[in-house]
Amino acid sequence: MNLERLVAGLDIGSAKTTAIIAEVVGDLPRHPSVRVLGVGQARTTGLRRGVVSDIEETTRSIRKAMQDAERMAGVRVEQVYAGIAGEHVQAMTSTGIVAVNGDEISQADVDRANEVARAQAIGHDRELLHAIPQEYTVDKNQGIRDPVGMIGMRLETEMYLVTIGSSPAMNLRKAVERAGYRVRELVLEPLASALSVLTEDEKELGVALVEMGAGTTDIAVFHEGKIRHLGTLNFGGNNVTNDIVHGLGVTQQDAERLKERYGCAYEPLVDPSEVIELPSTVAQGDRQIPRELLAHIIHQRTDEIFDLVQRELQSAGYASRLSAGIVLTGGAAAVQGIADLATDVFGTGVRVGSPSENIGGLSDSVDAPRFATVVGLAQYGAHRVALGSPAVAGRRLPIGAPGVDRIAQRVKTWLQDFF
Repeated sequence: MNLERLVAGLDIGSAKTTAIIAEVVGDLPRHPSVRVLGVGQARTTGLRRGVVSDIEETTRSIRKAMQDAERMAGVRVEQVYAGIAGEHVQAMTSTGIVAVNGDEISQADVDRANEVARAQAIGHDRELLHAIPQEYTVDKNQGIRDPVGMIGMRLETEMYLVTIGSSPAMNLRKAVERAGYRVRELVLEPLASALSVLTEDEKELGVALVEMGAGTTDIAVFHEGKIRHLGTLNFGGNNVTNDIVHGLGVTQQDAERLKERYGCAYEPLVDPSEVIELPSTVAQGDRQIPRELLAHIIHQRTDEIFDLVQRELQSAGYASRLSAGIVLTGGAAAVQGIADLATDVFGTGVRVGSPSENIGGLSDSVDAPRFATVVGLAQYGAHRVALGSPAVAGRRLPIGAPGVDRIAQRVKTWLQDFF
């Protein structure tokens, strides 16, 4: 096995930390795919709403998940592609305008325009995570995807800048480093998930990816092949679990178990005569409830979350422009009947997305919505490796070494194709 072709993805969620180790295979550099070698999971206790609140606890979950994945894969890795998300993520569109040198637009002109757009002032408490060129305008012609070789005097680029809070990013890196690994790159989680569950056609036609985690629900809208809008709601699977705890008088763990085993997010699907046993306690003895009652609790809260998503899509101006509908993913999207409820709320086509494209090896072990982010992180890493990225498997080339600038250039244009 070629160690330089190993990638590791790390998704530190509010409920579970998941690690994946994969080998980059396939047609490089154009169409890399991943062969899953190892998967590890651990309960997370050190995160609140997607942000590290206890470094020790987070470090422990990372170490356990990574070591399990390494044991399964039979290899040791040094660095990871780690996902980041949460309320602190902000996005804005920035414009860069340059005069063209000569008659024909060259790659150097495009780079200059992109640099101008990227040089937007951001607060000292924030850092730039992704700069994604969306489209170019040559003189007055808008909506151009690749202007190189065109004739024009004035080139304008529109760029989507994603920034994150510096302290959530630093705490995340610190927890990973304490666990004995290095963060190769932080990647926005909804963008990673989009890589593993969305098709090119969906991104072209217009699609909203709704990633339902335990602590938050992240929304990413794609239209005409590019990312157009990002949003985060502070509601997720934990809210549903808490409602079950209060509604049925059970413990947090029992509520999770009931939700996984008997949960349904769409009440009409449940047989009214079906009865389920609740865990017995000394005070309450044996108890039975109609399964409909559990479904009612899950239905109500999930409906509320979808209403908030719909409002977010409307205020962003994309509610009526999603020809490919809605794709649900994330751990909380695995409940029976969730697509039926979403179809009701959004009035459009809905599917639940699991990572399945371009995956080999132990692909069965990651074929569930909750693995969308971590598989996407590995695929993001695979594209980096396929480009002969300057730092593959811990080998760092000095900046300015021959070839590094050329590689950096390819990475930039690749990112543009990618999102």
